[in-house]
Amino acid sequence: MHLTTPGEEHRTVLDRIRALSVSLTLLLVCGTLAVVFLLDRETGAAPVQHLYYVPIVLAHLRFRLRAALPLTLAVVVLYHAANPEVIGHYGEATLIQIVLFFSVGLVAARMKHDTLRIERLALTDDLTGLHNLRSFEAHLRSTLPLCRARRQPVSMVVLDVDRLKSLNDRHGHLAGADAVRTVGRLIAEWVPPHGIACRYGGDEFAVLLPECAADEALGHADTLRERIRAVAPMLAGIAFPAGTLSISAGIACDVPRDAVAGPEEGEALFREADAALYRAKEGGRNRVSV
Repeated sequence: MHLTTPGEEHRTVLDRIRALSVSLTLLLVCGTLAVVFLLDRETGAAPVQHLYYVPIVLAHLRFRLRAALPLTLAVVVLYHAANPEVIGHYGEATLIQIVLFFSVGLVAARMKHDTLRIERLALTDDLTGLHNLRSFEAHLRSTLPLCRARRQPVSMVVLDVDRLKSLNDRHGHLAGADAVRTVGRLIAEWVPPHGIACRYGGDEFAVLLPECAADEALGHADTLRERIRAVAPMLAGIAFPAGTLSISAGIACDVPRDAVAGPEEGEALFREADAALYRAKEGGRNRVSV
């Protein structure tokens, strides 16, 4: 029997909320469109016809252009159905009205695209494409209580790139940036589907692993350490041999218990993992400490 993880449960709840939001938006769009059509058929007045913009904007702000564009076509059809006298007699005002239907939709779609892009940038690390600290903290706040409620462990892995300063000094900061980007890519490929990985500093990363005990997290982190050590990276246009990059990692685990997880619990978990990271550094680097 498959038990959903807190991450999967969180996504399931979000999916249900999104589905409900889509249904409500469709109902609102269709209802508004029907009301405007009836008013337009009764009055044929230009101020009423401008109300067609409302469902067009709603659809384009909620859905992607490919899904919302058919609604604009439907508006044009309904406009003709409500005003059959314009068919075959397209004056300047009628043509302008039809063009405006599409123009308003395109402007709304562009606004939606820009909004989504800004939201994505606000939650994403620009160098690695992983979550940034703001997004990671939000997931931490929602995941810990779920794990506590379900009496499941959750592990935190904190890691950084070994001797990055030396690489910067010898080969330049572009090489260092490429090293961080390479490690971030390998983390993204390695992190389990329900895990959350972020870059929170220059070469510092944190990974949250729900439903994962310390020994399992140790196995995951050691696999990542070996993958990074084995890669032959291209840094600032220079091919480097395997073994150039390595990481040190620290792990802490929040074990199941009855207490409710507060904001300080996530900070404590991070501090414990960070302390374990420093022990790995002091032990010679290229290792994982729990």
